[in-house]
Amino acid sequence: MAKEFDRQALIQQALDVLSHSYAPYSGFNVAAAVLMDNGEVYTGVNIENASYSATVCAERTAIFKAISENKGARIVAIAIVGGKAGKVTDYCAPCGVCRQVMREFGEPDTMRVIVAKTPTDYQEMSLEELLPLSFGPEFLA
Repeated sequence: MAKEFDRQALIQQALDVLSHSYAPYSGFNVAAAVLMDNGEVYTGVNIENASYSATVCAERTAIFKAISENKGARIVAIAIVGGKAGKVTDYCAPCGVCRQVMREFGEPDTMRVIVAKTPTDYQEMSLEELLPLSFGPEFLA
């Protein structure tokens, strides 16, 4: 069963850092807030690079910050917001690479993925719903 948490507060934390996004090439700003099982929240934004392949998504920025600070912590939930020129007009789903990184540090059946327009207008699903038949660390044990 999923751990209870304040979804609106998590979404707001993502919205609060959206303006920190560095997206001079695409103009598409994204921010994320990740809640860890120890109660800590970490935020991240997309950071583009002129070489394109060195660009990092907001979700991975937040997750990598969280993991680097909390060895062994697991993801409870992530809230994602984004839009062209920093204007959130639609739901912003995570890319495939970010979904796989979430899978590394979250439990597919209980981790919650929230894509939001506002703190009260959002869609929520489990990681398992977002990434069915996924490959995870247990396959390598």
